[in-house]
Amino acid sequence: MNKESINIRKAIPTDLEAIYGFICTLENEALDKERFAQIFESNLLHNDILYLVAEFDQKPAGFISFHAQQLLHHCDFVGEIQEFFIAQEYRNKGIGHLLMDEVKVYAAANNIRYIEVTTNKRRTENVQVYEALGFQLTHHKFTLPQP
Repeated sequence: MNKESINIRKAIPTDLEAIYGFICTLENEALDKERFAQIFESNLLHNDILYLVAEFDQKPAGFISFHAQQLLHHCDFVGEIQEFFIAQEYRNKGIGHLLMDEVKVYAAANNIRYIEVTTNKRRTENVQVYEALGFQLTHHKFTLPQP
């Protein structure tokens, strides 16, 4: 894969279908498409949310979402990667690194002190991916589902 064939850009409304497919694959379930579209379109307008699409030969190959907020326990801005997906046929080609590089540029430009990411326990391979991207395992995350 030639890195000149890869383009990283902000997501736009017409990326909905590709990103919906990526996230359904990531979550291994068909999400409510109407609700997904509402959230996607709303978040595109939010100043503290960055959605990036990686394209290879003008075809969507990956996606990352980055949400920034001020947190009391850091006394600063913190950005968290909420979704990060590279289509199977484009993995191990450097696309994830390129997406992360763009997130780092955005974080620096917006005075975001920390970049955090959480991964589902069933995705054990992601721990190595995030460590290779420079992340350190520092926290445990617990979830309490609500009825």
